[in-house]
Amino acid sequence: MTNTAQETFKLKHLPNLLVTTYKAWDANKPFRLSAVVAYYAVLSLPGLLVIIVNLVGSVWGVEIVQGELTDEISRALGQDAAESIQSMMRETQDENKSTLATILGIGVLIFGATGVFYHLQLSLNQIWEITAKKDMSFWKMVVDRARSFAFILAIGFLMLISFLITTAISVVNNYIQSLLPNLVVYIAFVFDIVVSIGIVTMLFALIFKFLPDAKIKWKTVWIGAFITGILFVLGKFLLGLYFGHADPGSTYGAAGTIVLILLWVSYSCLILFFGAQFTWVYAERYGLGIQRSNQ
Repeated sequence: MTNTAQETFKLKHLPNLLVTTYKAWDANKPFRLSAVVAYYAVLSLPGLLVIIVNLVGSVWGVEIVQGELTDEISRALGQDAAESIQSMMRETQDENKSTLATILGIGVLIFGATGVFYHLQLSLNQIWEITAKKDMSFWKMVVDRARSFAFILAIGFLMLISFLITTAISVVNNYIQSLLPNLVVYIAFVFDIVVSIGIVTMLFALIFKFLPDAKIKWKTVWIGAFITGILFVLGKFLLGLYFGHADPGSTYGAAGTIVLILLWVSYSCLILFFGAQFTWVYAERYGLGIQRSNQ
């Protein structure tokens, strides 16, 4: 199905690419796919957060990482949701457990934390028209879970980089403020956007390249990841405004935090799947192709 004509991308092609992407994205039932991933994200959240907090915290400090995560969650979902998730992390990290319970707990955490990436992999396979092999072995499942765990480590690594860059930007901003106090707000705002797009673009590039059962060229990966990164940062800002003003979780009382997480992950996945669909459309149009890997 790959287009053999080596057409070159031009900026005037972008509107047509976006329209084609939307039609293909809508045909893949993205709301159903995003709902599935959101469900597993809720189940994976405690394990995912605990692993990332301990991984990054071993370098940066657990309390600092928890504080940064709480601030990010607060900006995205609100203070109540942030406090509920922080409480969830404390309960999961209860130290008054036996050795056997601790070992079993670690296994459950890892299995649970990888669930969201495993189902994200299945969704991307569908969007990229990667058909599953009929002889799905136990070893393939183990490899997929190991690959999913690698993405948790990648998130931790990118988070550590983000903290380092944020610290460096803070130092630069303080220096600029002493010279040009009226411009520091605007410079900080631009730096924040650039860093955010850069970090999420790297994450999406890793997801597109290594998570699906597909062979895809880096050229296509970076274009798709960059488009997805821009859409994600814009969507994150709009979702923050929506959750801040509409407060959709307030109607559900004690279950409000879970509802907010489901909504945030679901909406975020819609953006991710649109970016993945754009990547597929781009690859098909310009003869780059996305094929099934030999795994």
